[in-house]
Amino acid sequence: MPSQLTVYLLVYFVFLHKSSIMHTITIHTTKNPAILKFESNNFLVKNQNFEFNNIDEAKPSPLAQQLFYLPFVKKVYISGNFIAIERYNIVEWVDVQDEVAKQIENYLNENSVVVTEAAAPKKVPVTVYAESTPNPTVMKFVANKKMATRPFEFATIEDAKNSPLATKLFHFPFVKSVFIDENFVSITKYDIADWNDITMELREFVRQFIETGSTVVDEEAEVITNQAKSSNSSPTIDLESLDDVSQQVISILDEYIKPAVASDGGNIQFKSYNPENKTVEVVLQGACSGCPSSTMTLKNGIETMLREMLNGSVTSVVAHNG
Repeated sequence: MPSQLTVYLLVYFVFLHKSSIMHTITIHTTKNPAILKFESNNFLVKNQNFEFNNIDEAKPSPLAQQLFYLPFVKKVYISGNFIAIERYNIVEWVDVQDEVAKQIENYLNENSVVVTEAAAPKKVPVTVYAESTPNPTVMKFVANKKMATRPFEFATIEDAKNSPLATKLFHFPFVKSVFIDENFVSITKYDIADWNDITMELREFVRQFIETGSTVVDEEAEVITNQAKSSNSSPTIDLESLDDVSQQVISILDEYIKPAVASDGGNIQFKSYNPENKTVEVVLQGACSGCPSSTMTLKNGIETMLREMLNGSVTSVVAHNG
């Protein structure tokens, strides 16, 4: 029989594991005013999409069934890290959205089953296409499936230990670094290879990897790893602890800059704001990192936008490569 100490340790580790996977729900509007997205900071299902039209169809999903008990719920969609709900016109979202978000959040933090395994397909069809970027050493591979809930950049195979996809990509001798965002992976190559010779091979490799349903990034392990590292990781930014200008800068970057940068296979992260010299520091990732033309274009473009939108609170931008 296990000793009392062993039992205590097992209970402790189970509790520690459960407490580290806490869901926080944020609300996002869609183009359809009847549909609202409730997005989690963690994956709910991976490489799968589910649509339930009524409580009977929702039998494979205890969470969806619970939502159908709300009289205004018409349809429930579950995909990646979000749940989208279509409502009947008997209510307005503004009157009920906070209560629904809290109900979903409470369920996720108390239950592990979103959709039963029996309802999940063994293999999902995946398409991946290659897209050139402004950086000639970087190629962007875009998938029709969600790969991550936030950006991840890996400079070495040691950095990539929590990303099975990045780890396998580093086994190609010409892969220098890997950047993964929501639905794409940007690969930086060494000069020993030409894109004409390796693009098809990489595209097919990424497609097959995703199609098998393999984990792209273990985001929970990545968070724990980054918390333990001090030199390689970017600390999580607590918006509430930042000054007003920093919060406005982050908002502008998220709304106006990041979508354009992502379309080129890159990402931009806020690093700091110095109110004394009115300087903003940002970090360039993916295709933007190490590209002289991108660095200057982004730096000048961001500077102009921040100067105009923040009424002189920002005078310069310093861009660092990730």
